[in-house]
Amino acid sequence: MTQLLPQIPSPLLESSSLALEWPRLRALIAAKAISPLGRAWTLALEPSTDLTWIIAQQTRTSELRSFLTGGGSFDFHGLFDPEALLAKARIDGTALESLEILTLLNLTERVAAWRSLLAAAESARRLGPSIRALSEPLSYHDLAPLLRTLRGKIEPDGSLSDDASPELKRIRRAMESQHRAIEASLRRAARALREEGSTQSDRDDLITVRGERFVIPIKAEFKRKVPGVIHGSSSSGQTVYVEPLETIEQNNELVRLLDEEQSEIHRILVALTRALAAQAHVLSIGTIILAEVESHFIRARFAQDLDCTAPTFTPGLSLKSARHPLLELRMRAENLGAPGPDSRTWVGTTDTPERKPTKPIPLTLALTTEARQLIISGPNTGGKTVSLKTTGLLALMAQAGLLVPAEEATFPLFTAIFADIGDAQSIERNLSSFSAHVVNVDHISRHADGHSLVLLDELGSATDPEEGAALAVAVAEHFLNLNAWTAITTHLTSLKVYAAQHTGVLNAAVGFDQATLTPTYELRLGVPGASAGLNIAARLGMAPTIIASARAQMTTQQADIGAFLDQLHDQISAATSERVSLKRRTEEVATERARLETEGRAEQKQRTRELELKLKTLLEDFETQLKETVNEIEDKTVARKIQRDSALRMARVRREFSDQFSSTVLAHTAGADKNDIASPLARRALTPIKAGDYVTLKSLRRQATVVRVIDEHNFEVSMGQMKMRVPRTDIADVEVIKVVTPAEAARRRGNITVQTASGAPLGDSDYTPREINVIGRTAAEAEDEVSRYIDKAFLSGLERVRIVHGTGMGVLRRTLREFLKSHPHVATFAEASQQEGGQGATLVDLRQ
Repeated sequence: MTQLLPQIPSPLLESSSLALEWPRLRALIAAKAISPLGRAWTLALEPSTDLTWIIAQQTRTSELRSFLTGGGSFDFHGLFDPEALLAKARIDGTALESLEILTLLNLTERVAAWRSLLAAAESARRLGPSIRALSEPLSYHDLAPLLRTLRGKIEPDGSLSDDASPELKRIRRAMESQHRAIEASLRRAARALREEGSTQSDRDDLITVRGERFVIPIKAEFKRKVPGVIHGSSSSGQTVYVEPLETIEQNNELVRLLDEEQSEIHRILVALTRALAAQAHVLSIGTIILAEVESHFIRARFAQDLDCTAPTFTPGLSLKSARHPLLELRMRAENLGAPGPDSRTWVGTTDTPERKPTKPIPLTLALTTEARQLIISGPNTGGKTVSLKTTGLLALMAQAGLLVPAEEATFPLFTAIFADIGDAQSIERNLSSFSAHVVNVDHISRHADGHSLVLLDELGSATDPEEGAALAVAVAEHFLNLNAWTAITTHLTSLKVYAAQHTGVLNAAVGFDQATLTPTYELRLGVPGASAGLNIAARLGMAPTIIASARAQMTTQQADIGAFLDQLHDQISAATSERVSLKRRTEEVATERARLETEGRAEQKQRTRELELKLKTLLEDFETQLKETVNEIEDKTVARKIQRDSALRMARVRREFSDQFSSTVLAHTAGADKNDIASPLARRALTPIKAGDYVTLKSLRRQATVVRVIDEHNFEVSMGQMKMRVPRTDIADVEVIKVVTPAEAARRRGNITVQTASGAPLGDSDYTPREINVIGRTAAEAEDEVSRYIDKAFLSGLERVRIVHGTGMGVLRRTLREFLKSHPHVATFAEASQQEGGQGATLVDLRQ
């Protein structure tokens, strides 16, 4: 069993587990296990200081929690510690009992089922990588042959099935046949004896068994009249059991068959035992894996039930909405059958409402490396001790690899956790309550350090108040100097003052409702709390005369301090309530604003789509009419030229009109969307503008070039010869101009054509070069390439291009220049200068 239990690396030096009820929580979780192995594995969990082990445990539990949430499950019935049986099976020639083999078969089924679950891609993905890594050793072993060997051999009652082997089936059929033959022979003999009156029964089928041999009962006085073997008599001596001579040989054959059956059964059991021994190592590995997996399963269900989270480990200690798990489980158990779980009212006073709570009031606290000590004060029964126990128990859970019941939880990695909580009075050790506390605190003070968590309940109590207060302050200062993480509960004013006057110490208070004279159980950081002992005594029914006498004996200073703290907490409660109300109203306003903005944008998009559809329809109608007009022209050559020219013009007009439409819509919607960070306009507004960029002006609905940036809100732009100063708010769109690379600069200066290895121009894929080289083409090929090139250059807005055709015989030069004379996009053309190619190139000016 030792190998099946967790090996805890680097356990805590001290955990105060009994004071923090760690064994009780562990037992409650373990009780949900199905198998004894899963229960034992969980009960052996202890907190560790090994962060790698802790994170691995948390991750595996979290993965199985997700698996369960997604509807996954696994049956752990049949899981047990097989080491004793496997050790016996390893002995050569040993035969395990049939029921022992049956239990090992059930175990093998579980291990094989888990391996199959991991082999399925979908379920393996849902289980998570950490669980897959834990189970990886099983992936190298196939238990299917062993299962085929074991299955169907043994019945649930431990007997071997007839199908365990062909020989066993043959023997048992022969035995059945022999049984029938013996019974028939005995019935004949019994019938004959009954007719003679020698039997004790009127039935001729009364047959019984003595010493594994079939016999018939005969009256004692007739025993010598029946030839055969007597196998005993009844207790009264009136009846003897005789095996007739004619069935002796048949009975001998049956005994021989019984011996053969036992021999075959033994042989089968030896074979099954040998098969199990061959896979003993795999079964041991599978059992170890499944023991831990089941522990993670029950921990995952616990995390689901209590809505736990995975704690993190950083230099600070922080809990958000943390709950004591044992307290929550107890409250749930007490409230089974009560109204729904939405009530948060605590029970315990004479005027409590009928509805009871199902969850404790959550605890929120925070300590940093600069402030490691917390002094908690406030009324009796207000939850101070629960705060200590919650902090300590959740720290133990976190370092034992468990998820903790909280919204968020962050802990330092403690090497020891010390707690002095409750009454440690001991008659056997001759210790009073105060003496026991002093002994515990002394032990803690000698062993705690900067990596320890120290929890002290009611420090300085159970003795003279002045001496107890002095001792409490001295102890608190000692742990402050040790830099230990410390939480102390108290009713002593001296400790509250100490916390206010020392750096690195925080005051905290559990709340008290002055209106109902009941604790609120909420921990408030930054302020001390009043003990409210007299108020609580009054609420619990103590005689008013006693309460009045007690109030009269309080000093003015004590009364003033109590009144001040009560007033302070009332103000904090009011501020908290106002903050919650304000937050709720802010959320409502934000929700309504988002709804209105969404509806406005949807309406604007619908209107834009309608306008775009109308624009598209108008352009298509105009294009159709233009085509019909061109078709009516009789001169087909002129018609083709006009058709090509009109197509290009239409494309340009369509593009310009579309840009103008987009700018208009953008300018129209700018006011509505300028604060919408998610909108394209807002993203344009955030685009930095630099000199040379193109911008669309909302006021003029035209594009301009940025000449210079005056400041982040104003720019100087130019449109043709006109320059003006515009604000950022007038800019509807920004077209960023890319920085010119040296290659592009060389290309634009002319004389140099920069191309990639594939022959494509270097730069943007939409870039149109300023020259085309058709050397080596035929006249027809050159004319076709130049035609397409000039169309593209015209659409790209180029003013001048160069056609390189070479000198040669002058065929290309003459053909292309004749072609250029009639091209609709060509304004003029001329032979290039000597620097630009001379007779081997032609410069073409395009229409604008």
